Amino acid sequence: MKESSYIWKNGELIAWKDATTHVLSHTLHYGNAAFEGTRAYMTPKGLAIFRLREHCARLLRSCKILRLACPYTLEELESAHIELLKANRADFSGNVYIRPLVYLGYGVMGVAHINAPVETIIAAWEWGAYLGEDGINNGIKVKTSSFARNPIRSTMGKAKAAANYLNSQMAKYEALACGCDEALLLDEQGLVAEGSGECIFIVRDNKLITPPHDYTLESITQATTIELAKDLGLEVLERHITRDELYVADEAFFTGTAAEITPIREVDFYTIGSGGAGEITKALQAQFHDLVSGKKEQNPKYAGFLTFID
Repeated sequence: MKESSYIWKNGELIAWKDATTHVLSHTLHYGNAAFEGTRAYMTPKGLAIFRLREHCARLLRSCKILRLACPYTLEELESAHIELLKANRADFSGNVYIRPLVYLGYGVMGVAHINAPVETIIAAWEWGAYLGEDGINNGIKVKTSSFARNPIRSTMGKAKAAANYLNSQMAKYEALACGCDEALLLDEQGLVAEGSGECIFIVRDNKLITPPHDYTLESITQATTIELAKDLGLEVLERHITRDELYVADEAFFTGTAAEITPIREVDFYTIGSGGAGEITKALQAQFHDLVSGKKEQNPKYAGFLTFID
């Protein structure tokens, strides 16, 4: 990965190489941490963070669910993001990925975490297309995983929790080992849930369809995509999707902070639609690009979606 100069840790900017933690930190052993994925985009007016407030608010909601006493307010977290990007300004020539993390540090062992110290970091580095530029342009190959999405009876899917992503990690490993680019996870009922780190949409008969949040994180990029689709006059349905319905979809794509809007050209060796990015997918990609590049900032609906750094 491309390193930056500084990381924000517990209220201070420190050198990237000095942002370390003890090997007996509680989270390292037991997995309780809340994190976010946020992007900043290069615009004609300089670097701008996309939906900063929403991402910071979701981080704090995750902390509440996980019983992590984050010592920073929403406003303080927003200011820390801005401070970090300004400090690293010289390191960025393209779009930036931002990773806030609230975790449990060194001090106690054992499953109980009540007395473990709470640490907060924010890192930012230059990072391009998560699933590759070819994937963005031409679509990716997806495999349905043998791993089901974490059941809501045993985990809390509304928290963006580090422990939840072991499930995603195993599914992604399996997909890559099979020669695919990404995994699709079903829920415990066998219905389509999401990718290893993305929400999914399909297009059928010019209607945009996405699963409800029964088992999944409440996605900021998914919500944004729905608003952009409505701008295009598309009918949007939030309902359950079966795996075989996905096979016969006219189009399909993933959305997420890292993935942005990535077309799906193949699922389980079934060609989706024409086998590339469909027309509705490409139209939504163009709308999303206009939004994050600052071309929609005068639209009252999207005012405040970008927090400019420069």
